[in-house]
Amino acid sequence: MQISVSIDEALRKKCPKTALGCVTAQVQALISPPTLINEMQARGEEILKLPYARGVLESPQIAATRAAYKALGKDPARYRGSAEALLRRVIAGKGLPQINAVVDAINLVSVESRLPIGLYDLAHVNGQIVFRAGRSGETYKGIGKFDLNLECLPVFCDELGPHGSPTSDSERTMVTEQTQQALAVIISFSGNEALQPWTERLAELLQRYAWGGEIEICVVS
Repeated sequence: MQISVSIDEALRKKCPKTALGCVTAQVQALISPPTLINEMQARGEEILKLPYARGVLESPQIAATRAAYKALGKDPARYRGSAEALLRRVIAGKGLPQINAVVDAINLVSVESRLPIGLYDLAHVNGQIVFRAGRSGETYKGIGKFDLNLECLPVFCDELGPHGSPTSDSERTMVTEQTQQALAVIISFSGNEALQPWTERLAELLQRYAWGGEIEICVVS
């Protein structure tokens, strides 16, 4: 399935190094196999064994996401990128959440790359997707959250409106066990240099653990 993802010019002016790594795949969002869970646990243990575990929160990728939020007018202390939120959870000793093989693979790569990743069920995406700043009055129900105030937040929008962001995606396009085709978008605010290897890493995990097929990769910058 061909899906168009683009970056809004107004967002690009404020965050000129914005780039997106897109992976589309046919998937089965079943319970993660033990090998994937082991990988998730191992990555968490590696972080906890660092001499200064909280140092991961000061990585260039996390800093770039925070800076982008500030540039758009959103407080990064109140609205964190999902990679930072996952890393904080790991540092607190809670480990990565176990949802399903697709979501778990996304979260694993997010922790490894320090980059937020959006994940969408393409059956519930309508038309082209644009990455832009949220507008006044825009909200949606975040996954496992209350309504999210999207004003000034970087958001993914289709013809029906916003459905995802680097902070939290919406319930409308969330991946469930009924999902057959998914789109994952790795979000970088510091350029596209590292996106190709991370899209390849994600594609490999989806193929291995989520029965991924017909995988397509592209980088938008």
